[in-house]
Amino acid sequence: MAIRPIVKFPDQRLKSVAAPVTVFDENLRGLADNLLDTMRAAPGIGITAPHIGIPLRVIVLELAPGNGVRVYVNPRITWTSPDKIQHQEGSVSMPGVVEQVERHASVKISYQDLDGNEKTEEADGLLAICHQHEIDQLDGTFWLQRLSRLKRDRLIKRYEKLRARQP
Repeated sequence: MAIRPIVKFPDQRLKSVAAPVTVFDENLRGLADNLLDTMRAAPGIGITAPHIGIPLRVIVLELAPGNGVRVYVNPRITWTSPDKIQHQEGSVSMPGVVEQVERHASVKISYQDLDGNEKTEEADGLLAICHQHEIDQLDGTFWLQRLSRLKRDRLIKRYEKLRARQP
């Protein structure tokens, strides 16, 4: 297990579509462990393999310490509710800035576990938001793209100022 460097916005790798996982082995388990360590160190509640420069469809979530770690391989959204909710979002690839994003209130996803077993999960609230946010990232859609141009531009300027202050 290791903490890996996080790809930072505006790196073009964050706009790439991640490839499906086809091999379910110890390397995949090691990747999931590295993602968990990296996410906790960031800190964050969700991370994808592309966030550490590996273009594979893997997500790790831990919504609260002690609440259980969730690993999703090759996830895809199969249903979304018509109801919408707003929640404050950010990214481990763009630390220090957050904004309200509108998402579906509930979703259903299909995915595989670390052994390749097919699973489904229904989620609402924060878990549904995380599924949408991280699956967007796997599809090459960075969370800023869900904002208006005005909000997006304002956040990018704020992030650039934060980065300029860092050593």
